[in-house]
Amino acid sequence: PEIGDADYDALYRELEALERAHPEWITPDSPTQRVGGAPLSAFRQVRHNPPMMSLDKTHSRADLLDFDTFLRRQVPDDVWDYVVEPKVDGVAFSLLYENGALVRAATRGNGEIGDDITANIKTLRAIPLRLADAPPLLEVRGEVYMSRAGFAALNRREEEAGREPFMNPRNAAAGSLKQLDPREVARRPLDAVLYATGAVKGATFPTHSGLLQRLAGWGFRTPPWLRLCVDIQAVLAAIDELEALRHTFPFEIDGAVVKVNRRDLYDRLGSTAKSPRWARAFKYEPERAETRIWKITVQVGRTGVLTPVAELEPVVLAGSEIARATLHNADEIARKDIRVGDTVILQRAGDVIPQIVGVVLDERGADAEPFAFPTHCPCDLRTQIARETTAAGAETVVRRCTGEFACPFQRLAHLRHFVSRRAFDIE
Repeated sequence: PEIGDADYDALYRELEALERAHPEWITPDSPTQRVGGAPLSAFRQVRHNPPMMSLDKTHSRADLLDFDTFLRRQVPDDVWDYVVEPKVDGVAFSLLYENGALVRAATRGNGEIGDDITANIKTLRAIPLRLADAPPLLEVRGEVYMSRAGFAALNRREEEAGREPFMNPRNAAAGSLKQLDPREVARRPLDAVLYATGAVKGATFPTHSGLLQRLAGWGFRTPPWLRLCVDIQAVLAAIDELEALRHTFPFEIDGAVVKVNRRDLYDRLGSTAKSPRWARAFKYEPERAETRIWKITVQVGRTGVLTPVAELEPVVLAGSEIARATLHNADEIARKDIRVGDTVILQRAGDVIPQIVGVVLDERGADAEPFAFPTHCPCDLRTQIARETTAAGAETVVRRCTGEFACPFQRLAHLRHFVSRRAFDIE
């Protein structure tokens, strides 16, 4: 920050007073306009020009060698280097600036048409509302994401409120951007990284690395890690280096992006119907580990919903020690035939919440016990558990304690919700 919080707050209050006295002075890029007043009734659609393409993906180093060979056949007389950067596991979006002022933000959608999310994007402090020395027209593209720490905090709030937690940061970010009330979006821990352009008038960027430097100079957050590689062998080394660091970033990454650094070659190399030919996304294999279930317990939520949880022999996965994993519901346990005593495969690739992928049947012992869902709430073994049904009478996967406020687990969950940040905010 260039000035202290107290000085900033004083200037902000002065600006609010000026705008109340002179509403005609309010501009779209005013700091007071970051969070809109009334919720939206629907999202307006936006046509992307040029389209927002997705990258061709590969898990194979041999495919990257073929990628390099193809490029050199296309432009045999030219020399270039590559850029390798993290592939942020977020939600693609674009920002449109006219004469330096942010006028529109949109989701990628189907690449041709997306949703206008300007009011929601303005709530992100990482997004500049005005750029100094910007060209007349500048479209910037990148990803909205949710950090690991922010995602964990959001899920704690969701559970305190008795709602189903999000499965991963990407889903949480996507769900946040689809909120019709910008005030709700402002409560979500969203951030953004910018790394590409769409339509541009009045400026040129000879290299991708130079573009990132210019974006950072305008105040955008750009990929925090980057390697310039003289050839494809250096690219492969950079991919390995990035994979070793993938869990040190504050956000989830699911691979590396390889791009030709010279932007003047992009038109010559062209694109397919969906993807540019001058870039590839290299996806890392999901990280997995084996461990043993020694017990299955049942948690009772604020609304009485019962959730089975696997208690595991602790194992390190994706940089963290995992000792528990949700099993979601009894139907999921039956579908995967998960038993107490089983050796299971645990996965945490892109998902902050660990999940059991399957059972190692070759290691199942004769003493492995099928799980029998309790018929009574674990609170006192007297309150019955009821299985919810639809309006048509069909059973759902939800099992619920019928004790309501008599159930101490539900009372405790209600108390947690009462004092939570989204209710009375009592520390």
